[in-house]
Amino acid sequence: MFGNSKKPNSDQGTSLPSSSSINTIVVGTSIEGTIDTQNDIRIDGKVDGTLTCAGKLIIGPDGKVEGDANCQNAVIEGQFRGNLTVTDILDVRENASVVGEIKTGKLLVQNGATFNGNCDMGQRIKSIPTDSTKSNVS
Repeated sequence: MFGNSKKPNSDQGTSLPSSSSINTIVVGTSIEGTIDTQNDIRIDGKVDGTLTCAGKLIIGPDGKVEGDANCQNAVIEGQFRGNLTVTDILDVRENASVVGEIKTGKLLVQNGATFNGNCDMGQRIKSIPTDSTKSNVS
């Protein structure tokens, strides 16, 4: 009933990685170029280039990323410099440093973080009424 009922794996070597897979760039590793992943990625080393991640980008406390990054969610504890586009939530932790052009759905910046640059968050406001264009509401 609860035994080892293993199913034969007829497509070994052709299966996709599980959704819980995470790519890791460890301390002491330096990469220049383009990284494109369908899973989460954690960077504790250095990346210089373009990074596209369909999942979560995690930059650890020792991690450094310089260039362009596009991801679903991001947690930054280390350093980021460049253009960052986050579809959902960007979480900038207390010892992080983020410098550049940022586009995100939602932003969380913890006390102590360095956050410099331009940030577009959420949906753009099409127009802000001035005093002369406001209508009087009774």
